[in-house]
Amino acid sequence: MSLLADLLSTVFERRYRRETPEMVEGDRSLTEITTALVGSMGEVSGLMLAQEILTRFAELGDSEKYEFFHYIASSMNIDPEAVRTALEEYERKPSKVSYHAFVVAAEPARQELIRRLNSVPNATKYLVKMRADLLRLGGKYSELQALDLDFRHLFTSWFNHGFLVLRPISWESPAHILEKIIAYEAVHAIDSWDDLRRRLEPTDRRCFAFFHPSMPDEPLIFVEVALTKGIPRSVQALLAEDRNTISADEANTAVFYSISNCQAGLAGISFGNSLIKQVTADLSAELSGLDIFVTLSPIPSLTKWLKQVGLTWNTDEPDNMKALAAHYLLNAKSRSGLPFDPVARFHLGNGATVHAVHADADLSEKGRSQSGGTMASYLYDLPQTIQNHENFANTREVVASSEVRTLAKPITLFVAKKTHD
Repeated sequence: MSLLADLLSTVFERRYRRETPEMVEGDRSLTEITTALVGSMGEVSGLMLAQEILTRFAELGDSEKYEFFHYIASSMNIDPEAVRTALEEYERKPSKVSYHAFVVAAEPARQELIRRLNSVPNATKYLVKMRADLLRLGGKYSELQALDLDFRHLFTSWFNHGFLVLRPISWESPAHILEKIIAYEAVHAIDSWDDLRRRLEPTDRRCFAFFHPSMPDEPLIFVEVALTKGIPRSVQALLAEDRNTISADEANTAVFYSISNCQAGLAGISFGNSLIKQVTADLSAELSGLDIFVTLSPIPSLTKWLKQVGLTWNTDEPDNMKALAAHYLLNAKSRSGLPFDPVARFHLGNGATVHAVHADADLSEKGRSQSGGTMASYLYDLPQTIQNHENFANTREVVASSEVRTLAKPITLFVAKKTHD
């Protein structure tokens, strides 16, 4: 069935490419074709119009892309008066008909435009790139923020966890996938093919990525995992070229040491929670000796926050750095009341516990500049994650080990006294 579908798709695409110039009329502007697609009733003509829009958009410069976004944001918006009228009719006489009329009025035509663009074979990846352009060019313009919400609304459904496929990435994976792992690594840069091999080939290393059926050659997010005895305290030791390899059966700890989102156009679409949970379940099924699931995570905004609040630090004093980091993770908040640190927000939101803080754990230039070399371990105690998640969602409580709380106490008392004085 799959082979037949591929053959039919190929035949259609070849036939379509021959007929496109006649159907689309090359002298029409991109905005005219876009308007025609939304009003199109024919399936074949609609597919041709959609393909023409995607092709032309990819060839535009930034200023032309911005004009296109502005056009669909303004011309395909909702009609507030129509929405009010439909809502009043539904309130007056609730029924299937009046509810449908309200739903139609409340949905901007640009959402239907995006759906019709996605009807073209392999269009999803081009729409993800389109949203990346929108975020890059129009994120600061209020008139385009609603358009981004439309993209995000549709992508949340299209990239639902139920549609995602978890695939292991190994040294035997196709070269074009491995190249993308190198390119997309966002936490600890992969310096060479030998570096990548050290992260994938040994028996105590794993890597997993989520893929979408419409983008089978594009990882959405991936996690690198080290199988260890105990919780490591340094990423340099974890990735050292001369480290001692152990067999997977010897390990009692799975360390998630790098999680990288790959698609800028999917910003705000959450995959990390599902990824960690599924990888944890798969590793537990494979290796019965694993009983600790923990991260070795960067603290990317620590030094930025210390500067903002006027606290000084010295990387040559590891105990002080650990205390500052512990205080920061427990007490530093954004205006919304959530943890200031983005990595902390992610893991705490998933139900993890701030388990430990490590000084001199990331001695790279990036690690020293963003956190003075400190890193954090977040523990995923599976029976406790649901309750932790609920508490964090409802009260924004930061769950931490007694060790981390003890570390933070002197700095917390000092800051409280400084604030009071």
